[in-house]
Amino acid sequence: MANQNIGKFYAVGVGPGDPDLLTRKAYQVLSEVEVIWAPIARTSEQSYSLSIVGQALNLEDKVIVESSFPTDDEAGALAVWEKSAVDIIEYLKRGKDVAFITEGDPMIYSTVSYVLEVITTQCPMAEVEIIPGVSSVMAAASSAGIPLVRHGQKLAILPYVYGIDDLREAISNYDTIVLMKVNKLLLTALANLEQLGLLGKTTYVRRASTDNERIVQNLKDLTEQDLDYFSLLIIRKGE
Repeated sequence: MANQNIGKFYAVGVGPGDPDLLTRKAYQVLSEVEVIWAPIARTSEQSYSLSIVGQALNLEDKVIVESSFPTDDEAGALAVWEKSAVDIIEYLKRGKDVAFITEGDPMIYSTVSYVLEVITTQCPMAEVEIIPGVSSVMAAASSAGIPLVRHGQKLAILPYVYGIDDLREAISNYDTIVLMKVNKLLLTALANLEQLGLLGKTTYVRRASTDNERIVQNLKDLTEQDLDYFSLLIIRKGE
């Protein structure tokens, strides 16, 4: 897969959680590479993306490297990805093919974008390929049976919302808003759904497509224990 001088770098989206949603291209690449690089949140016991891949193929003959990153420290996380990219370059220079796996799609709020930037800058001779994956946004909409947008409508995907004013601005400009990584701050912002005219128009989805999937239509039923790093909220204003 790589030339004789330097390995090839792959950014591989492994989907939202169900190993059956791993694409054929991703499966092929991960079956052939020598090194698999997996991110792992410091709040987690294992890499979510690696757990997906581990259900789909045998990893015994692979070199597995996990990079632990903080979820609440942007500067700290960036330092982790810069260090990971430098270490990946060392593998590439030894002729090893490396696949950096990420849940969902590599080009939507993915940590691999920081790694890609360093690799393409510091090792421009390395060939790079991005393998798209099924985004959690699309998987959640499918699980909930909610069309995100119809013809002529506008969709916004946001990483988080800090307060009621941020949410009100998004609602005024878009027909559907998807809020990623639901947390306590977001629940506080959504406390006054009636004021925003959103009562009955929100759907919470946790770990879409997996056995641990949970869908909540009424946010009054949502508890702090339901919150998960791999979660999102779909807000549909209606026709």
